Amino acid sequence: MPVLPVLGIDIGGSGIRAALVDADEGAVLTAPLEVATPYPASPQAVADEVAKIVSTLEWQGPVGIGFPAVIRAGVVATAANIDTSWIGVDATELFGRAIAGTCVVLNDADAAGLAEMRFGAGAGHDETVLVLTLGTGIGSALFYRQQLFPNLELGSLPLRGGSAEEYAAASVRTQENLSWQEWGGRLNQFFGQIERLLSPDLIIIGGGVSQRSDQFFPYLRTRAQLAPARLLNQAGIVGAACQAGKLDL
Repeated sequence: MPVLPVLGIDIGGSGIRAALVDADEGAVLTAPLEVATPYPASPQAVADEVAKIVSTLEWQGPVGIGFPAVIRAGVVATAANIDTSWIGVDATELFGRAIAGTCVVLNDADAAGLAEMRFGAGAGHDETVLVLTLGTGIGSALFYRQQLFPNLELGSLPLRGGSAEEYAAASVRTQENLSWQEWGGRLNQFFGQIERLLSPDLIIIGGGVSQRSDQFFPYLRTRAQLAPARLLNQAGIVGAACQAGKLDL
C-alpha cells in the first residue's frame, strides 16, 4: 500500500520549517522547506508565510502546525516568542482560512514530544519523561505512561532575575558567546529547578542543538537519565503531521 503523506509545519521564533511526513512511520519524506519567521510575527504575516509554503509544495491534504505558544482548543493563550497580538487568536481558524483547508494546531514542544515518545528516544518509556526543546526559547512537554500533559511552558519559570529561557535557551548561548561548559552550567541551574518540581526519570533534549549533544552533555548534571532527541530537529514537524494525520481517521 502506498504511503499517504501528511504535511507538518513547525513554527519557531526565528524560522518556519515544513516537510511531508509518513505519519505511520514517523519518517520525513522530503527535505524540509525553511523560511524565516516574519518580523514582527503578527497573525496575518505568519499565516501568509504558511499559505506560501502550502502553495509551494502544492499540498491539498490536512496540515499539522506546531506553534510556539499555549494552545487551548485552537486558541493562542500566550506569546513569549511571537507578537503579542496573537493572544486570543483562533489559530486553527486563521490558518485554515489561509490555506483553504483543514489543519490542526498544537504547542510546538508538545508536537516534538509526541513524536519523540512514539518514534524517538521516549519510545517504550512509561515512566515520567520530560522532553525539552532548546532553541530561540525553551519548550517543554511532560509525559507519564505515554500520556501528555499539554502546554507546560517550563521555559517561563523564573531564573536569575528573568525567565529560564532568557537565561539558558540555545539562542542565549549564541548571543552571549558562551562556551559549551558555561552554557551547560546554566542548563544545570534550570534542570535543578525542574527536577525539584517534577522528578522526571528521563529528560530528552531536542531542538537544533540536539545535533551537537556531544558538545554539552558532558557538562550536564541531573538525577534523571539524559538522552538527545532521536528525531533531532525534525521532531516538531513529525509530531504536528501525526496530529493532522488523525483528521483522516
